[in-house]
Amino acid sequence: MYKHLAALAACVLVPVAPLAQADPPPPPANPDSAITPLDPTNPLPPEGDVPSAAPGVLNTPDGWHLEVVGSNETQLPVAPLTTAVSSREYLVAGTFTGKITGGGKTKLTGGSLEAGEQIGCGIVSDEMEINPGASFSPGIKIPLTNDVSAGFGVSLQGKVYLKPGTVTTVAIDKKKFKGTTTRVTITGVRIKTDQCAGQSFIRSYATLTSSTDNTDDVVTYLGVTKAV
Repeated sequence: MYKHLAALAACVLVPVAPLAQADPPPPPANPDSAITPLDPTNPLPPEGDVPSAAPGVLNTPDGWHLEVVGSNETQLPVAPLTTAVSSREYLVAGTFTGKITGGGKTKLTGGSLEAGEQIGCGIVSDEMEINPGASFSPGIKIPLTNDVSAGFGVSLQGKVYLKPGTVTTVAIDKKKFKGTTTRVTITGVRIKTDQCAGQSFIRSYATLTSSTDNTDDVVTYLGVTKAV
């Protein structure tokens, strides 16, 4: 009997490993943390971003230094509102800045800054010509009877006349200023060109004009050309 109690006690004294507890589930991710904040100066989709080109620089004969630059540029192709296959439409944005520095020997009276886009089209559809046509085909049934048959048809033939490509300049804004600095910021502006039958190209431009009492000095910034 003692032998049985000793065996039972040995069984009771065997340590039992505690049950493993699962780690608590991670907290749900903040949905707002995955959203990239938009640039408040250019809130267009990032897929339309284009690099800016080198500044336009001019040193005037009377000692002034002119500089015009572009930044935060976006050119996003969008479906034309007219749904015409020959139209090209873009949603554009950008900041264009002009400044005048140096110690010129003339007195500055102000100037202007014009900013916009240039759209080039490889092939332009100029005119369309439609020529109607008619046909008549008589026939006789076999074997010979008093019955005859005839066929009548109408057709239309169209022609499209194409011309070499052209460049359309779309001026979006022109700012007159006094002093030595000026800026034009464009955001979410739609521009378009029509009658484009081939590949299109787009680039920004900004033209700075500096004036004195009897002179005008003009320099232009041209952005990077984007093929669409």
